[in-house]
Formats: sequence, C-alpha cells, structure tokens
Amino acid sequence: MTQLQITAFGDPSVLKLNPSQDKVPAEGEVRVRICFAGVNPIDAKTRAGLGWAAAQNKDNLPWTPGYDVAGVIETVGPGVTALAEGDQVCGMVGFPLAGGGYADSTVVSEEALVKLDGISLMQGAALPLAGLTAWQGLFEHGGLKAGQRVLILAGAGGVGHLAVQFASAYGAEVVATASRDNHDFLHRLGADQRVDYHDADWAAQILAEGGQVDLVLDLVGGESGKAALACVKPGGRLVTVPTITAQQIKDAAADTGIEVLGMLVHPDSKQLAQMLNLLRQGDVHITVGGEFALAEGAQAHQAIEGGHVRGKLVLRMPAADGLPG
Repeated sequence: MTQLQITAFGDPSVLKLNPSQDKVPAEGEVRVRICFAGVNPIDAKTRAGLGWAAAQNKDNLPWTPGYDVAGVIETVGPGVTALAEGDQVCGMVGFPLAGGGYADSTVVSEEALVKLDGISLMQGAALPLAGLTAWQGLFEHGGLKAGQRVLILAGAGGVGHLAVQFASAYGAEVVATASRDNHDFLHRLGADQRVDYHDADWAAQILAEGGQVDLVLDLVGGESGKAALACVKPGGRLVTVPTITAQQIKDAAADTGIEVLGMLVHPDSKQLAQMLNLLRQGDVHITVGGEFALAEGAQAHQAIEGGHVRGKLVLRMPAADGLPG
C-alpha cells in the first residue's frame, strides 16, 4: 500500500510516496479502500508549515495529509451496524490532526462516513470538507435565512461554489466575488450579483448595485475580509474562515455594530447527508477543476496555491480504476 506524505515542511517537492500498511479496524471502525481524495487549501498550508495542524504535527513527520475521502468499504470491525463490505462511502476524516486521506486506504469510525447511494465517488471525495465549511459558515455560524442577502468572497473556489449554491437553494440573494472569467459560471450556480475582486472599488460596486448585505462568508481573509465590512448592514455578521487573519478583521470591525466570527469546520455526518441529498435532487452540483494521480500530488498543490482553481481538485487512487468515478 502507498501513501503520499509531507516529509518536511516546504514547497510541494517535499511530498513523497511512502509505503503504508493496512490497519485492522477496531470496535466501530471500518477500512476504506480509497478511490479519490479531495485536495484542500489547508493541505497545502500545512505542507508549507503554516497553521495549527502544522504546529501540532511538526514532530510527527513524515505525515499523511488529506481529510476528504471516497471509496469502498473493504473490512468492517466489531460493532459496525450501518455499513457493510462493498458500500461506497465518503466522509471528512482525521480532521484536523490525524489526516490520512492521501493514501490507498484508511481506517475510520463508521460515524464519519455516509453512503453515496447514486453519487459518484469523485464527487463524494470533492464534497465533505468544502461542503461542510460552506454549510456551517452560512447556516450554523452565519444564521442565513431565506430572503436575506449574502456576500461570498471567492465564490468560484471549492468552498465558494458550493456556498453560492447552498445559499441560493435556501432562498437567499447571493452576491459573489470572483475574477471576471468566472462570472458566467457563478451566474449558472445561482449568484444574483457578480463582482470582480480585481476592481479597486468592488465593495462600492456591491453597495451601488444591490445595497448592503446581511451576511458575508469570507473565504479570503486579510484585506479582502476587512474591505467587505463596508458592505454589511449594521447588526449584520461576517464569518471568516482563514484563521490566520480572523483577529485582524475582528479588530477592524470594532465599534461598527458588525459581528465577526471566526470558524473551524467540524465533521457532521448529518449535514453531509443533507448535502448529498441536494446533489441527488440536482439542486447542487460539484465542479471538479482537476484530477491528479496520487503520485502527482505536488502538481495538485501547485495548482491550488496558484489561487485560480475553479471548484475542487481530487487525487485519484489505483482503486478507482474500473469503478464509476
């Protein structure tokens, strides 16, 4: 068996293929033969030595990143009741410290997994972390309600393109920032107003064309997050995902009457099941912007660090060959 590991903190070249051994599932666990793994910005951030997961794992290298998996149940441990051998499943696993998704197989609790039942393995791997981040940012932390107006920064990315669709499906008016060549894409996903973040006055454009928003889902952080505060109604809310700049934005919002919340995504199989239902109904679609073999993980990290990926990136494992993707 094979895994792609961070052997030292640094550029993508530090990712190396290493052998791994299949573990035996314990009580309540299953072993999943992984077919696809999602690639997320946090993976590249950790590989570069940045953030909490890197700080906690600095003495545990080599370490296997990856939190999104989709595959086939290969072995069930004692006490497993909801899953059986041969089931196709997906889930967010090992978050934030264990990781393990960049591998041929993994052993996880059955509670972390949801049956795909008609959703492709590739889409199943692309959904969990990005989908849960979007869902929790909008509804759990943001309290978004039908009829409200929401601004999503970086609307064409992995989290953003799902957030646009979730918000639209639940009856919100959606504003999204993205480069101009992604505006038609966002329009098809349900964004009512699209603004090019390259324009120096993008926040003013939002106000001029549609007025203030009830909620901002900030997937960029830093100066963009601070600039978005100008778009929020008094008493409104900004939820920021990049943890490294959350305090800066909170400081900038002091005395504005705007609530700023930082968030860290958490596993939730019930929310994941709700999102899969939206996919089955055709209300939400996942865009996979690139597929790479496990050995090409460094290329996937280069692409995601370039900052212009539309939708999600995935790694394809040998087990996916011959199975529906």
